[in-house]
Order: sequence, then C-alpha cells, then structure tokens
Amino acid sequence: MSERTLMDGNRATAEGAIAGGCRYFFGYPITPQSHIPERMSLRLPEVGGVYLQAESEVAAINMCYGAAACGAKVMTTSSSPGISLMQEGISYMYGAELPCVIVNMVRGGPGLGNIAAAQSDYWLSTRGGGHGDGQMITFAPWSIQEVYDLTYESFDIALKYRAPVSLLGDAILAQMMEPVQERKPLDAALSQTDWGIGGERHGREKNVITSIYIQPRALEELNHRLYARYAQAAREETRWAELGAEDPEILVCAYGIAARICQTGLELAAAAGVKARLLRPISLFPFPTAPIREWSEKVRKILVVELSMGQFVEDVRLAVEGRCPVEFSGHTGGVVHTPEEVAGVLGNL
Repeated sequence: MSERTLMDGNRATAEGAIAGGCRYFFGYPITPQSHIPERMSLRLPEVGGVYLQAESEVAAINMCYGAAACGAKVMTTSSSPGISLMQEGISYMYGAELPCVIVNMVRGGPGLGNIAAAQSDYWLSTRGGGHGDGQMITFAPWSIQEVYDLTYESFDIALKYRAPVSLLGDAILAQMMEPVQERKPLDAALSQTDWGIGGERHGREKNVITSIYIQPRALEELNHRLYARYAQAAREETRWAELGAEDPEILVCAYGIAARICQTGLELAAAAGVKARLLRPISLFPFPTAPIREWSEKVRKILVVELSMGQFVEDVRLAVEGRCPVEFSGHTGGVVHTPEEVAGVLGNL
C-alpha cells in the first residue's frame, strides 16, 4: 500500500479539492471550517490557482457564480450561518444551471449557536438552496478519507449535472485526524462547454448566462430540466453503506459522525445479544429510499440517530411509509451521543 498522510477534515477538504481539479476558491472565515480557506490560500498559488477571501459569504457565492459561468472548477466552504447567507446565490446557480462545490462544516444552532458538532443543517442542504424548486446534491462523509474522496469526486459530479453539490460535515469531522490515501490529480483546465459564457475571445458564439426567465412556460421548462437531472442523479449517484447483523431485528439509520458513534454502539449492543444493522446514507440527496424500504419489511423496528431535533428522520419515515415503527434518538446544540447511549437505546427497543 502506498504511503498515507495524516490529515484533519479541513485539510482533507482542501487537498481533495485541489486533487479534484479545483483552482478557484472564494470564501470567508467562520469556525469550525476556517482552516479550509487558510489551507487553500497557501496551496492554490502553488498550483496556479486563485484564492480570494471575499468580504462576506454573500459575495463569495456570487464570485463562485462568475467563475462557474466561465467553466471553472470552483468551491466555497463555510459553516452553518455562512451557508444561510449564501442561499440566494445558490438558488441563482440552480437557475443558471451552474456547477459548484459547497462544503458546510455544521456547527450548533440556531443563530450563532456554538462551534460544536451538529447535524441540524440537513434540511438546509437537502431542501435548501434558497427559493424555488432547486435542490442540492448532498453527500455526508463519516471519515477523513471520505471527506477527501467525496470532495475530490464532487467537482466532476457538479459538472455532470450542472448543479451545486454540497458536502455536509460537522465540527468533529473538521478537526479530527486520520490517515488519508491521496488520489491522482484530475484535470484542472477550464472545461470545454457549450453552455459557458461566450464571445469572440472564447472562440464561440456569444452566450449570456442568467437565471431570469420572464415567460412562465420557459421557467417551467427549466424546472423540468433540473428535475430530469435529479432523477438521473437518483439512478447514478445514490450511495449508502451497511454493516452489522445479517439478520437484524432492528435497523439503525444514521449518517456522518453519528454513524461512526453508532458503529461502536452496535458492537456493544451485539455483545449484549441485540441483533442490529447500520444503514448509513452517503448521499442525503438523492436519498437511499429503496434499501431502507426493503429493510423496513424485514425488521421489527428502525432507530434513527442524529444530532438534531429530528430532520433526517423525516426522510426515513417517508421511505418506510408505515411498514414498521420508526424510533428517534436525537441530541442538539452540540451535544453528542455516546456509543453506550446508543447501545442502551437499542437494548430497550
């Protein structure tokens, strides 16, 4: 096996982005993701890229709009309140059909909250992206290797679907350290597109990118086009992982850092005779509805564990459609489950 490098999640985000071809970064510091722009400010000049600290998150997302319109692989990163400020710009990118990678290292909320780990931006990412009918393809890593890999892959995924792609992390993933296997760098050149801005100096016909469609039928056509891409993403990008008992009585659904905690919780519960299996969505949108629905017909209960008051659990319930009871265990505000707590909940179901 080739050599691996010890990284925290913030550094893995930056290095995965650069290896994935990102050469433009616009952002603004906010804990717990501030080390991502710091790392990008050092690394991008080394590879011929552009780093610019915007005056605000509003400015950063609109700079991403401009770079994406030129066909660039571009990224911005922030934490919860900063992502809230970007919502209008993200919706404009949907409307203009522009690719971008957006990383959210979630902190406790609402409001300024705190800088502890939370998963309370699930709705903001999977239902968010501002006004209108757009939705954001969203991935949720659970390890530093997955932070690197998903960031690396997200640029080409964004280009494929001409849409923003989000990575939903948290304060623990941002700062915990694990060995990372780095990957072969991808092409960083500006993509040759037939939809980017055009004109004589670009060697193609003039093209103006906009998200305004005055005629209702034209705007409806855009929405149908976007949702056709979402349907394609559901077929080609839906990802999940499973571990635990092969013949479980209980299915545990958790994502991100909560799933890491549940992994140990399942091991403790198994030692006490509880047969449980963990299903971990890697893509939150598109959502792995089919495997959850399939398991709901085989287990007697499903337990959802998440670091919020209950957001992810709603998608699980939609997938289950009443086939079996869905129980919920949540913490919020930066409070995190322990493996022993998860094992205890499983033992009492």
